[in-house]
Amino acid sequence: MMIKASHHKVIFGIFKIYTRFSIALNFKKVELIGSLPQSERSILLIANHFSWWDGFIALYLNMKFIKKRFYFMMLEEQLKRFWYFKFTGGFSVKKGSRSVIESLNYASDLLKDRRNMVLIFPQGEIQTSHLMEFRFEQGVSRIVDRAGAGSSILLLVTLQDYFSNKKPSLYCYIKEAQPTDTIEQICSQYNDFYRSCLAQHINLKK
Repeated sequence: MMIKASHHKVIFGIFKIYTRFSIALNFKKVELIGSLPQSERSILLIANHFSWWDGFIALYLNMKFIKKRFYFMMLEEQLKRFWYFKFTGGFSVKKGSRSVIESLNYASDLLKDRRNMVLIFPQGEIQTSHLMEFRFEQGVSRIVDRAGAGSSILLLVTLQDYFSNKKPSLYCYIKEAQPTDTIEQICSQYNDFYRSCLAQHINLKK
């Protein structure tokens, strides 16, 4: 059986303070590039997974800009190891098991509440940020299909650069995806957006 999420007042409060402190300590700045949807719909946040920081980055963006109730999908073995994440919005998924469908349906049900945001890393594992093309796990389309038209899909591409500074800066490119119902279309939109972010990033002023 999958592990469901909750938001423990004390644990989640400490987690948010830790996130703010860690981001400020380890990065020169966090810059959001793009526009957020103006509607009151729930949000499925699809992000690239290139580092240990990714969940913290998404939570930081949510606290500062998006301001939704934060949920995220996490591999079951990792969530059991870091058990406290289930009290900060984390819920489990176990690849190759019957509970995968339960996890995907759970994510979809969360998105039926406009106050919620669900973060997923559809690559299914941490991969280098130097990829030129991403492949998504099939479950993404099930989440989108069951959540219905009441949710927005946000594409997030996070890139980092040091330039001449001791600490790296985070550049978080964000865009609302066009409505779609297939994993292939979602993946294609993300790949197109990723390549456009790289092209824009090359011309970024230091």
